[in-house]
Amino acid sequence: MPYTADKPQPKESREQLRARIPGWGADLDPKDRPSYPREQPGIETGAHWDFPERQPESWPRELSIEHKFLTPVFGTSTPPSGFSGVMRKYAYKYSEGRAAHWLILLAADRVNAWESHLRSFTTLRPDNPVTETGVLSEFSGHGVGSRFGRKRADLSHQWLDPVVVGAPWVLAGAGAVAALRALRLRRRR
Repeated sequence: MPYTADKPQPKESREQLRARIPGWGADLDPKDRPSYPREQPGIETGAHWDFPERQPESWPRELSIEHKFLTPVFGTSTPPSGFSGVMRKYAYKYSEGRAAHWLILLAADRVNAWESHLRSFTTLRPDNPVTETGVLSEFSGHGVGSRFGRKRADLSHQWLDPVVVGAPWVLAGAGAVAALRALRLRRRR
């Protein structure tokens, strides 16, 4: 069991595992394992506990289906909120070994970024995509000139950078204009 002093016993014997999995048991020889002396019974580790003290939960945490319980210590910097938080909680219904788990978490990060952008419009200082994306640095400090005559890896996708950075903002602006036009048409009727 993780996070305890008890060492889990394999369900299969060493011989069965070695026969089924090529290379299994390569680290069984104590000479090949630098941590071996610390694993001996009776070695003092300096820890004053057998199981670490649990960190209190401020809100229900996401728990991987591979684990029995939440780790004793966990991050609390960004609690899940909004639609991205719902997506993160949903991702933990899948095993960490499945692509769906990680793809949903990646999508939740993107949704969280958009939630942050939209939230910035409710403040007195909204996001400024021109200065925050570094587009102006291409025209100062030899940004464009440094790309030519050298073997830079980013030359192949240089044409795509303005599209990736600017297209979402252009689409959001077009959506806002379309919404305003729709409101005007409703008012006229």
